Amino acid sequence: MRLLLDSFWRAVAYCMLPRVIVLSLLPLGLMVLLAAGLGYFYWDSAVTWTRSALDAWPLLASFWAWIGRLFSGDVTFVLASLVVVFAATPLIVVVSLLIVAGLMSPALTKLVGERRFPSLEQKKGASFLGSVARSLGVTLLALLALVVSMPLWLIPPLVLILPPLIWGWLTYRVMSFDALAEHASPEERATLLRAHRLPLLCIGVLCGYLGAAPSIVWASGLLFAAAFFVLVPIAIWIYTLVFAFSALWFAHYCLDALAQLRTQRAAALASAGGGTPALEAAEANQAALSQWGSP
Repeated sequence: MRLLLDSFWRAVAYCMLPRVIVLSLLPLGLMVLLAAGLGYFYWDSAVTWTRSALDAWPLLASFWAWIGRLFSGDVTFVLASLVVVFAATPLIVVVSLLIVAGLMSPALTKLVGERRFPSLEQKKGASFLGSVARSLGVTLLALLALVVSMPLWLIPPLVLILPPLIWGWLTYRVMSFDALAEHASPEERATLLRAHRLPLLCIGVLCGYLGAAPSIVWASGLLFAAAFFVLVPIAIWIYTLVFAFSALWFAHYCLDALAQLRTQRAAALASAGGGTPALEAAEANQAALSQWGSP
């Protein structure tokens, strides 16, 4: 419990660091660049194609004529522009979040390692390609579990339990692996994930519930169309900040647990007659672990 609570408040404190705030704002800047680039090259053709598609519907011809009598100006052009914007926004958002998520998690884990565990040895227990392949694999399993469990969502209590539990499992499997990829060996990572399975799953489920918060803002943007372009960027920023908090929480927990594991093993080796080198390793790991009182 100490490890769980200590890593929680440290993750909250790290979210206020300037570097983390800048990382959380990256999707917004990336969205502006993508939108400007796509608009420069494809805006006119996309609006023209959408307008011709709308005009081609015979059932809507009378509706367009009625709207045109109510409002002055080219109503179909305005509507086609809105359709293009609303269709392109989710694509731009997803691409931006995927790019930032791929860059953010390693950067935040490195930040925790440099500030809190500078003497913790990096054993490079996983490669970048292996981490990506594993993430894709468990993501497919989570999506399959969501699809299979959908009929159970009709039972009122389960709709509030099953999706967060599945997303929590996915978050736990992906982020705990990424948090230990640089510092832990494959054997150490397997030991830690087995020993701390329940606390890590609890962190994943809690982060899954936190990840639902931006959906409320997103739904408000769809409900209040006039505020769409204000509320949606807020939702994206909140989502990125929640992702940063989740990565920091897993990084603090996993690296702290790894430091404790190495300290225990070094102490056991020293007590079994491992000699001075083992004792020195235990003291070094204990010094890294003792930094839990500092940020």
